[in-house]
Amino acid sequence: MKSLISAAAFGLLFSATPLMAQTCESNFEVEGTPMLTALNFRTSQTFAGVDRGQAINSLRAAMLAEGFIRVSVDRAAGALTAFQETSGSGRPQTLRLSARPAGKGTRVDAVFMIQAGQIADAATVRRSL
Repeated sequence: MKSLISAAAFGLLFSATPLMAQTCESNFEVEGTPMLTALNFRTSQTFAGVDRGQAINSLRAAMLAEGFIRVSVDRAAGALTAFQETSGSGRPQTLRLSARPAGKGTRVDAVFMIQAGQIADAATVRRSL
């Protein structure tokens, strides 16, 4: 089964040190009620010394490497959107990433969305984002 987006991929993407002490895992939040509503898994992290263009290119490459499909990039907005279908139901999960300047680095925000009626283990998603 395809993984969501591995922490290793982010580690390889950004060899720079995070600007903030908080990691993606410590910023992790879950919104929604399993099986009843859509679930949104959110996190963010700021990377020192990484410009927005470099971040967008690296994020796109990681999405493709992780098996996401229909990866779209809006460079002007710093936004990336991709889909992944791993359940066999034909109902894809959506990954949205944004990259914006933050001081001398780039802040990356991630939202992984699964549809109502689908479930995902929050601990697995937390490790994978």
